[in-house]
Formats: sequence, C-alpha cells, structure tokens
Amino acid sequence: MRHVFRTLASALLAVAYACAQPKTAAPQSTQATAPKKSTALKLIALANAHDPSLAAAISATFDTKDLKAGTAQSGHGPDFFFAIDAASQPTLRIDDKLGSTMQNIPSTTLWYAVAHVEPVSKLHSFDYLINNEKFGGSVNLPALGPLSYLQPGTPSGTLSDKITHTSKIYDGMKSDYWIYVPEQYDPKTPAALMVFQDGEWYTDRDGENPALNVIDNLIAQKKIPVMIVVFIKPGSVEGAPGTPTYNFVKAYSDKWHRTLDDSMRSTLYDTVSDRYDRFLRDEILADVAAKYNLRKDAYSHAITGLSSGAICSFNAAWQMPELFSRVISWIGSYDSIQWKEDPSNPDGGQDYPDKILREPHHNVRVWLEDGSNDLENPNYGSWALNNIRMANALKMHDYDFHLSFGTGSHSSAHGATEFPEEMIWLWRGYDPAKTSETFTIDPVEKTLPQFRVSITNRSGE
Repeated sequence: MRHVFRTLASALLAVAYACAQPKTAAPQSTQATAPKKSTALKLIALANAHDPSLAAAISATFDTKDLKAGTAQSGHGPDFFFAIDAASQPTLRIDDKLGSTMQNIPSTTLWYAVAHVEPVSKLHSFDYLINNEKFGGSVNLPALGPLSYLQPGTPSGTLSDKITHTSKIYDGMKSDYWIYVPEQYDPKTPAALMVFQDGEWYTDRDGENPALNVIDNLIAQKKIPVMIVVFIKPGSVEGAPGTPTYNFVKAYSDKWHRTLDDSMRSTLYDTVSDRYDRFLRDEILADVAAKYNLRKDAYSHAITGLSSGAICSFNAAWQMPELFSRVISWIGSYDSIQWKEDPSNPDGGQDYPDKILREPHHNVRVWLEDGSNDLENPNYGSWALNNIRMANALKMHDYDFHLSFGTGSHSSAHGATEFPEEMIWLWRGYDPAKTSETFTIDPVEKTLPQFRVSITNRSGE
C-alpha cells in the first residue's frame, strides 16, 4: 500500500473553501458568542494562506486537552489538518512514515501541518516524535471516500423530527427515533428497510458517521434499493421508577457502577433474547409501517449498529430471521456483558460463536468489522478475539459473511470509512421482484483458510 503525503496548493483550497461559504453573511449578533469551529478545509486554507487568524481558529476548533495530548486532527476526504501544543518541534508520522513538516505559529507553542493521506475509504494512523520519543496520535484516522459526501446532483431525502415512543414491552421506557425517507420513495411501491442502533450518531451529514450521504449516493447510483431508514436511540427508564424494567436496570447500574441510561442501553443491546427484537417489530416498526409502505420480507430488511449495538443487530437477525436477513456489525461486543444478569436468559454474547456452530443454519448475510487494538475487559473478554471467533464460526458453517479486520480500536472510524463498500456488499444482487434468497458463502471465501492470529502488542508497539 502506497501512501502519498503532500500539501495541496493554497489557491485551490482557498477557492474550495470560498465556494462552500454562503453568499450573504448573516447579521452579527450584538451579544458575545463563542468562536465557531472550523472545518478541515477552512483550517487548511488558513494554513496555506499563512492567515494570522489560524491560531484562533485552532483554539476554537480543538479542545485544549486534545492539543496537549497530540490527538487533534480534522479531515475532509484525503486532506487533513494536524495541530499540537508542544514546547519543541514535533515530527509528524502517518502510517509510521514521515509526514509533512510541522510549522510553528509565532509567539505560541502551537504547531500545525497539512497532509494528504491516501488511499481514501481506508483507516490510517498517526503519531508524533518529540525528542525522539513517540507521543500522542491515534490508530483511528479515517480518510473518508467520495461516497461519504453527498455527490453533486444527488437527490436528498427528509429526516423526520425526533419521535418519542413509550414502550409496553419495556415498562414505560421512552425511546427517541428518527425516520429517513429518501427522495425516490413512492408510497405506491413498498420500500426496503434498514434500522440503525444508537441511531442519533448517524444522522449528522457532516459528522463522523455520515450514513445519510452514503445512503443517498448509493440509492441514486442504484447500488442499494430505495429504503426507509429508522435511526433509533437507546431508551430511558428514568421516568418509570418502580417498574420491573427500572428495577432490573437500576440493580445492574448499581452492581457495575454504570449510569442508568448506559445500563438501559446494555440491557436492550447486550441481552441474548428476542425481547428487543419484539420491541422493534411490534412497537417501533409497527408505528413506522403505519406511516410508510414497507416491504414485509426479511430479504428486504437490514440492521446495523456498533459495539453493543452490533451484537444487538446480529441478535435481531438470529432471533428473528423472518424479520432481518442482512447485518452490518462494527466493533461488535460479542462478550459476556449481560451474561447471567437475567436468569431466564442463560446465553451471553460470548456464546454466539458456539451458537452459530451448534444451532440450525440461519439465512443471514453478515459484515463484521473490528481491529487489533479493540478493547479487552477483565469482566467480559476480548472484543477483537471474539469477532475473529464469530468470523471463523460463520465460515465453518458456510455463512455469507465478510470480516474486515484492521488495526483500529473501539471506534466507529474504521467502519465509517468502509460504510459505502459495506452497503454495496450487503445489498449486492438485490432484486425487488424477489422476496427471498438463500445466502451462501462466497466461493472465493470458501477456498480461504480460517482466520489465524499472531501475538502482537506485548511491548506496546
């Protein structure tokens, strides 16, 4: 893999930034307002123009702790801006290779660099050398590809206002969700469906997980079907004290010293049962189907999430293959997080590789993503190793699966860089004239050996 680092021409970036600005400035408020954060393109344009306002823009964009820790960066596609607060000149490294020379802002301890990182649609890493010692950086440097940005002329749909639902299955739990309707949706034609756990994290087109841009681009290119998308946030039982669900979640919260909302999320997502799936089917999706014309076949339904939301998504397809047949799992927590918390559910997430091997074959297609720097927890196990176990179990039983395993940590960065590829893979061969398909292992994957591991990172390298 070849990585090229170069500084873009100042004029080109300045023009690109200028074109992105509104033609008419908004009236200035008479009240003091906090400085606005700058985009990567603006920071790069300021840097290349040697604009004296760069220092203020850096301070407004990045937290002081990130500047001092050497983790501050901002990117747009392959173009990145790096900044650090250091007493002496740092040396930037990207993917363990020398990057652009760090420049000092006079009369400050701020240093910055502009770099071009390739290839896009891939995860990269960066760090610094200060006095010949490794410092700061991250193994999660996402270079998003063009499909992660809304392409010119691509129709854009409508994201609903927040909808709040009060559950019966979870005794008064309130859940917020949003419905996305693409421009191509025709009420006369049933649409496919996709559900995102931790859905609020995916609704910002300019955020770290710009799923809406990807969906719009791929629908327009006819690489995925027209679909209604449900972005659902984990619920809260703070307003339902005394209910069985509240009492269970409160006990878990006290036992593991987790917040009540975090404990509710774990109860929803990490539990190996059909309860959350019934909540989706009978409450949330029933409400969505009352408003929009949805296809009813699992062939046309997909589900995704990250971490606990990932095992939740796989669990939904496993427990109800008649509801979901397509799964994208980022940094899945296939571990014993809710194991034995509810005596009526003897299995935990760590049991899924064995369940895949010993239980009847389910008709599901699964994309797994994880990285070698993912978490290990003494209470639950190893996220990375259990994702490899999942992949090997799926492989041994000829499931239609893909494992994308990199060097990232417990972050959405790797999954986000590949999301267009994941969606194309997940929906490949989709035929709206069909209501079912028997998914089988890819012939090339079938010829490959099992995933093996080597012992690394013992010395911190």
